[in-house]
Amino acid sequence: MQANDVSGAVETIETAPAKINLALHVTGQRADGYHLLETLVTFTEAGDVIRIRDAKEDNFSISGPFGEVLRAGDGNNNLVTRARDLLREALAGTDIRPVEIHLEKNLPVASGIGGGSADAAATLRGLLRHWNAKIDPASLEKIALRLGADIPMCLKSQSLIARGIGEEIEVITDLPKLFLVLANPLMAVSTPDIFRRLENKSNPALPAKPQADWLTFVAESRNDLEAPARALLPEISEISALLAQHHATIVRMSGSGATCFGLFQSLDAATAAEISLRNQKPDWYFQVTQTI
Repeated sequence: MQANDVSGAVETIETAPAKINLALHVTGQRADGYHLLETLVTFTEAGDVIRIRDAKEDNFSISGPFGEVLRAGDGNNNLVTRARDLLREALAGTDIRPVEIHLEKNLPVASGIGGGSADAAATLRGLLRHWNAKIDPASLEKIALRLGADIPMCLKSQSLIARGIGEEIEVITDLPKLFLVLANPLMAVSTPDIFRRLENKSNPALPAKPQADWLTFVAESRNDLEAPARALLPEISEISALLAQHHATIVRMSGSGATCFGLFQSLDAATAAEISLRNQKPDWYFQVTQTI
């Protein structure tokens, strides 16, 4: 989307939807250490927002409920600015003007729902629109993979199955709309530590794709990273139990955690659960949402 800001300047707005691993199977490990995955992924209306406008020189700023966490680090050296720089390098020789990029950080940081990867993918999509630039899909995918294995998925931002290290993507067009509550205890869990604790790195693949019933497919799948994550952070077990107590039909951890999700029969049911959970655990993160 493009709009005029208060100064009258054209502003390009790109959403960065949360990425939810409905299932995540670890099926092997390459010689270079990368783990091989099969994952069913969907994206939600909840997410971060990227805003881009012309500037005299490149600039990057952050706001939002989880912006302070990023500002406490090196805010000028993250996936958003790296995505900007790699795309500009790939578009060298064209009229690519300096930009101010603002990240509205609504998702918890390092929480297993693709926040940083979604932000980088949104930056790539938004800059291409803002600069009115063209790049061939293979070059764009190469940039995405340089930034991270999740970023090709986030570039799609639609339901898909990903294989390999995340670069082999099969778009899913018939996944029904899902109503979710995202839940996170706002405690860090280390992805490398989780993979080190994973006892078996050659697990069975995803079930065969269903003809109709995707919810059964999800229920019969799993997240192979959940058990080691629970061992590292017991609050994951607690938050999963809370979602189940609020009548979620399926409860699972997303990615390497610590965010868990509960699927509900309706948006009203998910909203009621979120309100109750916030009252029970006011210092934790809960977000009702639905898939896009």
